[in-house]
Order: sequence, then structure tokens, then C-alpha cells
Amino acid sequence: MKIKKLLFAALMLIAAVSYGQNTPNVITTAVPFVSINPDSRGGSMGDCGVATTPDVYSMHYNPAKYVFLEEKLAIGLGYSPWLRHLVSDMNLAYLTAAYKINDRSAVAMSLRYFSAGKIDFRDEHNEPLPSGSPNEWALDATYSRMLGDYLSGAVAARFIYSNLIQNAADYAKPGISVAADIGLYYKRPVEFKTVDADVMWGVSITNIGSKVNYNTSTVRRDFIPTTLRVGAGLNLELDEYNTLGFTFDLTKLLVPTHPVYYNDTMYGMDNDVAVVTGIIHSFYDAPGVSINPNTNELNHIGKFYEELCEINVGLGIEYWYNNIFAVRTGFFNEPNLKGGRRYVTVGAALKYNVFGLDVSYLIPVGTVYGSNPLENTLRFNLTYMMGKKKS
Repeated sequence: MKIKKLLFAALMLIAAVSYGQNTPNVITTAVPFVSINPDSRGGSMGDCGVATTPDVYSMHYNPAKYVFLEEKLAIGLGYSPWLRHLVSDMNLAYLTAAYKINDRSAVAMSLRYFSAGKIDFRDEHNEPLPSGSPNEWALDATYSRMLGDYLSGAVAARFIYSNLIQNAADYAKPGISVAADIGLYYKRPVEFKTVDADVMWGVSITNIGSKVNYNTSTVRRDFIPTTLRVGAGLNLELDEYNTLGFTFDLTKLLVPTHPVYYNDTMYGMDNDVAVVTGIIHSFYDAPGVSINPNTNELNHIGKFYEELCEINVGLGIEYWYNNIFAVRTGFFNEPNLKGGRRYVTVGAALKYNVFGLDVSYLIPVGTVYGSNPLENTLRFNLTYMMGKKKS
């Protein structure tokens, strides 16, 4: 049996780099849904979050931030219609909760559910097969602890279940992976003349885990999106009512780059390696060449240059008035060689008593209007916060 082209398209579109799939040397992974940002706050600040002030959605970026939460208990619910220009019923839902045990430690859990919508399957004779609803989910938990006066660390464990092909083929099976996160976060109050401020930095490696296999007829397994994040932030308390924050993130997939084959010659390194080996190789295995899709000619671009192109940059700004209303904006850039995602983000937040509402909106840059599947991406988050932790 074969899977109808519609299914193949749906699986490709799940990835955030989907519209760059014709770009040379794009790194692809299994279960890319775990890389989709479920947080409206980060989604409105250029997908930054490894070194911002902590909130209940910190699991996606850096779980070490949880111990700095001001609330004793926080619960968050997120929803995002995903790539609705291409698939009308694709969406991402997210549920998370964090509890601050004491001033030195905190725990958190989250559940992420991704639905690819309804898919119609066909066999090799173009006869209809039972329809399916491909879906994926991930459940994780973390423990965050202070390591010093201003430094915290965290470890997290994650179970990933991906049921995409379903009954479309006899050989199909769900993909399963177990992964871990590690993170460090530093936050220290400082003073710039008459302005109180917080200086922050963070680093995390997320989704360090086993490969995924969807096919019972092969032993070949695909990497999950292990991701390195490094960032810094500055939060300024301008006066009693006004707060302004800035943040900067660098992200890189710790996944081997696919080698390039040209005239029976392999450029780069074999990417069929173990997980730890793949993480190490990801820092120096770039082929340094690309094939022009129009002329089929080999272009030498340089290994070091290609490695630099695997680093994405995010910038974010956040303004709060009286800790009640916030506006945010940001910019995200991925080099064209590795997918070419480039967009401006905007968003707003409103807090009332123990509830908070956040929304973000994504605006692609450098593409024709209506041609980018990420266009008009919206994210919504509702948060419940129960009091501040007493010392």
C-alpha cells in the first residue's frame, strides 16, 4: 500500500520549517511538533524564552526558571490553530502547571497535544481506505532547584507518542521516544543609576532522547529535535507603574546535517549515528556544499559558513503597565540555507486578579502575502495564578 500524497504533505507541514523544504540543506527531524512554541508570550517576542522572567510556560524554553516563580501555584492553557492556510483543522493544545515547593525548589508538568486534522487515505489502486486523524502528544515533568543565590538548574523527563500514519499501511506503527531536558538560569537584581533592574541569562538543551521509527519493515530511525538555546535578558523597572524588558536568544538544532551526494561523492558526514554522537557531530558535520535546484550544479558555500547558518536568532521586547497590561514585539530569523523562516511577532497580555490572558500574532517577512503557511498564526493562553509564595 501507499500513502496518499495528502498525508505526506500534512506530515511535512507539521514542521515549522515546512515552507523552506525546497531550500538546500534544511535539517529535518521526527516529531517536530515538540519544537512548536505553545506560548503566546514567547510567540510574541521572536520565540524567545530561555532567559526571560519566569512564567508557567517555561517548560518549553528552560525549566530552570520555575524556581524563580513568584506564584505558589500557576496553571496555564494554550491553543493555536496551526498552518490553517493549508490544513483547516490542524491545531496545537497545551496544558501546564507549576508548583513552588519552597524558596529553593519547584516542580512542573505539561501536556502537549497536536492534531494534524482528518486525513483521507488511499491504496495503490486509488481506492479509499478508512480515514484517520493523525495526532501526537508529549507528557513531561521537571524539578527545578536553586544552585546558588542567583543561579538555578533543572532536569526534565518527557514521553513522546506520535501516531501519524495510523491504518494507512500494514507496516505503519506509532513512533515513541523518551527524552530529557537540562537547563540553567541566572537572575540577579542590579541598579542602573536610579532604575532597578534584573539581569538574566539562560542555557538549555531540550529533547535529548531516543530516535523514532514509524515503520516495522525497517530499522532506520529518525532523530527528534534536540535543541540548544542560549540567551540573555534585561528587565528595567522604570518606575512604580512601568516595566520594560529586552531579551535575545540563539537556538541551534543538535541534530546531524544530512550529507549531500553529488556525482557519487558524499559531502559531509554519515548521519546514521547514535544520539550522543549526533549531538557532537552537529557542531562540525556541515557538508559545506549545496546543489542548485535550477541548474543541478554544485555550489561550495564553506563548512564554517553553513554551521553558522544553523544558528537562529530571536529578539524580543516586552512592556508592562502596572503589571496589568502588556504589549510585546519581536523578530525571528533563520538563514535561508536552513529554511529561511523570518518573521515579526506582536502580542498583548491582560492580567485581572488571579487570571491572565495572552495572545500573539505572527507576520512573515520577505514572502508574498498569502504564500507563507505560517502567515496569520495566532496563539492564545489563559493562565491562573494562586498567590505569591511566602518566605
